[in-house]
Parts: sequence; C-alpha cells; structure tokens
Amino acid sequence: MTVTPATSATPAAAGEPAALHTPVIAWFETNARDLPWRRPEAGAWGVMVSEFMLQQTPVNRVLPVYEQWLARWPRPADLAAEPPGEAVRAWGRLGYPRRALRLHGAAQAITERFGGDVPRDHTQLLSLPGIGEYTAAAVASFAYGQRHAVLDTNVRRVFARAVTGVQYPPTATTAAERKLARALLPEDEPTASRWAAASMELGALLCTARNESCAPCPIAAHCAWRLAGKPAHDGPQRRGQTYAGTDRQVRGKLLAVLRDAVGPVPQRALDAVWDEPVQRARALDGLVADGLVEPMESGVYRLPLGRPDTGSPVTPVTPVIPVPPVTP
Repeated sequence: MTVTPATSATPAAAGEPAALHTPVIAWFETNARDLPWRRPEAGAWGVMVSEFMLQQTPVNRVLPVYEQWLARWPRPADLAAEPPGEAVRAWGRLGYPRRALRLHGAAQAITERFGGDVPRDHTQLLSLPGIGEYTAAAVASFAYGQRHAVLDTNVRRVFARAVTGVQYPPTATTAAERKLARALLPEDEPTASRWAAASMELGALLCTARNESCAPCPIAAHCAWRLAGKPAHDGPQRRGQTYAGTDRQVRGKLLAVLRDAVGPVPQRALDAVWDEPVQRARALDGLVADGLVEPMESGVYRLPLGRPDTGSPVTPVTPVIPVPPVTP
C-alpha cells in the first residue's frame, strides 16, 4: 500500500469539523486498506464478526481466522446452529476467547429474535449479547451507513492529538471524548459513516501510538498536538500488557489442548501443559467459570456443547482439582 503525502492545507483552528472532514475522507479514499469486511459482499454479519475479532487484536492476526469463519458460517443462523464450543475452537489463537462465546450468543439472538438478519436499529444492536456502545455504533455505521460516533482506540488517539492537543487519550473513554466525537460528526449520514471509517484508518496507519507519521497526515496543519510542539504525555505511565508466565498464557495452553482434541480431554493431558499446579488449577477454574470449558462427571473436560434445545451452556460439574499444600 502506498501512503499518499498530504497536500498543503490552509491553517485552521483545531477542532473545526469542516477543516478535518474533507482532507481525512479524501486521504481515506486513496489510502484505505482493502479489507474483506469493508467489501459490499461482507454485509452486516461480516462487519459484526470483524468488530468482535478486532477487539485488542491486530488486523494481520484476524484476517485468516475471519476468512475461515465466514466461509464456515456465512450467516448468523449457521453459527447459531453449532455448539458454542465450535466457536471457541474456530477462534483459534486470537486471544480473549470469551469473545467467541459472545459472538455465538449474538448469532443465536439474531436468529431467534430478528429472523437471522443483523438488526439495523442501534437500540436493537445494543440488546444483543456481547454488544456494547462501540460495537453497536460500528455495525450501524459501517454496515448500514448510519450517523454514529464510533470511538475506538485509534479514533480517540486522533481526536486527542488533533483537537485536544495531547499525545494520548485517557485510559478509559470519558464523557468529554463522547461529546467531542458527537460534535465532530458530519450532519449527513453517508459523510458521517465515511468519516468514522476514515478517522479510524488514520489512527491505524499514520497517527499510531508510536512513531506517528505527520508528514503524510492530511490534517497535520490543523493538529493541535503537532502545533504545540508535540508535548510528551504527562498522565499515568502507559504499560504494555505482559503475556509470558501469566494466567492468560496458561489459559491459552489449556484451551489449545481442548481445541485440538476430537473428544473430551483427561485431566492428565491438561496437567502436562504447565508445571506449576496452583496456577494451572486457577487458570482451569477460570475457564470453567467463563463457560469456555465444561468439566464432566468422569473427570474429563471438553469445549462447551450447550443444550441441543436452547443452545445455552450446560450446568457444569464443579471440578475437584488437587492443589498441593503450601509449604511454610
């Protein structure tokens, strides 16, 4: 992909919507990545699947899983007809596998309550399992061309720098950020939808968390942070997430065994993936509590099957996992 340099721009007060919309959308038209969920054939279901998968996961890891997922389950009803454990299996190593269960639950609700079609109404989208304000706005905007403020991490960073004049947005989305996002929305729906996608792409490709590229940025001349000399972040230290040695890593290893198995897995097979028994037991208990793993009375474990009549998870049998005494 070639990133087109920005053209010269007339200085304007940072935050004036008209000074931001036109150059950012024009830049997007030339530089947007060709992603499968942006194509017309993806439909609302393809958009929804991508939004679930892209949470805290980069595009390059999502792409192969997304393609396989849509080939297997091209409509919500196709996924809803499968046990929830199959969604967990197909999720592979994307991480945060509870998203797979939530997507499966959303597919069931869409099938049962909306005739198998992803609803267009923002309120109805919010009523689906696993759908929060961001995902509802993203699906309504990207799939149906509606006017909604779509605030992901990339958009929040662009607004923080271009309008607020700070390097990074707050850790959690604030009321002030939502108010700003609404104030920046173009009035007509098609332009608002394009603006949502364009500002998100700008944050993903140019206005990144590290090594921002101001030279080709279409709104560099209006960016409050750049004009202020790029003052360094003065808030809480931003720490990257660690993975090695954490319960997340252990959970991932345990799930990998279950995903690769053709049937239930005995305890000894799970014990073999991690030497530290207390952490291993804690991670397995967490997977059971989250509904990602079902213990069986025979002392083996499986991915969740759900009840054939409702698709809801079966009531798990509480596992008895031996934990060695702590040596004083």
